[in-house]
Amino acid sequence: MATSNANGQKRARQEAAQDKFDEIGPILNAIGGEGAAIVGGDPDGLYIYAELDDGAVVAGVFKDEGETVRYFEPTPELVGLLHDAWEAENWDEALRWVVMEYEVDGSQFDAQFRYAEELDPNEDSRDRRRAALEERYGGKPVIYPPVPEHFQEVTSE
Repeated sequence: MATSNANGQKRARQEAAQDKFDEIGPILNAIGGEGAAIVGGDPDGLYIYAELDDGAVVAGVFKDEGETVRYFEPTPELVGLLHDAWEAENWDEALRWVVMEYEVDGSQFDAQFRYAEELDPNEDSRDRRRAALEERYGGKPVIYPPVPEHFQEVTSE
C-alpha cells in the first residue's frame, strides 16, 4: 500500500511540475542570473545547493575553478528567488521539494529536486550538502571565505 501512495505522490508531483513550468521557468532563469552576479558574471560551473522548508532557506553558491571550488554567500535576492520557486511548486506543502541542486554548464542550466521522503531524517542539511559536494567534486578542496575576526565560537560550557 505504501508503494501505491508513493507512486501517487510522484504522479501528482509530475503533473504539478508540468502545470507550473510556465510559472517556475522564469524563476529558475532568474536564479541563474542572480547566481551569475554572485560569482562575478560567468555562470559556467555555477552550482547552488539549497534546502527549503516553511520559513527557512539554507543555501550555498559554489563555482568550479578547476583545481578548487569556491564558495560564495547567497544574496537576499537569491534566497527570495529560491523561496519563490519553492512556493510556486505546489499549493500543498507535502508535495513541494525540499532540496534544489541547480547547476550551469556552459550556457545551460539544470535544476534537480529532491523531496522529503528521499532524504535521510538522521542527516542534517550540512551533512547532505557535504555529501552533494563530495559526489559532485570528489576531493577538490572547497575554498570558503575567512571567518570574520569578531565571530566567536559557541561552546556548551
